[in-house]
Amino acid sequence: MNVDLNSPTTSPVVAIVDDDEAVRDGLALLLRTVGLQTHCYPDASTFLADADNDALDCALVDIRMPGMSGLDLLDQMRELRDLPVIVMTGHGSVDACRRAFKGGALDFLRKPVDDDELIDVVQQAIRKHAESRVGNDEKEARAARLETLSGREREVLDGIVRGLSNKEIARDLGGLSPRTVETYRANVFEKLQASSVAELVRDYAATWRAGYGILRQAGT
Repeated sequence: MNVDLNSPTTSPVVAIVDDDEAVRDGLALLLRTVGLQTHCYPDASTFLADADNDALDCALVDIRMPGMSGLDLLDQMRELRDLPVIVMTGHGSVDACRRAFKGGALDFLRKPVDDDELIDVVQQAIRKHAESRVGNDEKEARAARLETLSGREREVLDGIVRGLSNKEIARDLGGLSPRTVETYRANVFEKLQASSVAELVRDYAATWRAGYGILRQAGT
């Protein structure tokens, strides 16, 4: 029985993409024994209609299917979203394995798949996806905090990231007093929820350089 992807669920959801109904049912039954929800698809095209649904935590994909193959599906998925994909096949080859990993597959399993191995690989994929989601949420939160800075606060942040002292930042900004810089500096730490320079640089330097650069042209 397929889980409703549009209804909230507390259990991870695994997509099973295989043209063999017996295989789909068997895999779904196995995964339910360890508390995982599943949603089954008879072909790659049907799965692609749901591929961007955030309810999905990973996908088990057969290589040989009518129409779009599992390897072609991998290529499509790479353009859509970062979802862990585990490839399965009963007719594996070195070339297919190489292409699967090149396409971003998390693992490559030969049918018939050992139950314990499958469960272990799926659980690893779910953990990987959860960690990725947390990381993305944190990046978005940091970017949102950076957006709250005024133009002058961004300039001061740039100086902090470059390792400048208050006096050096003041001189660099055209003669501000160090005390004024200290006020802007305090605002930066408060808005970015950082308690030390080390924490500020660790959490924001990469995001700042990648998404903002040195915003000297910004207004105050």
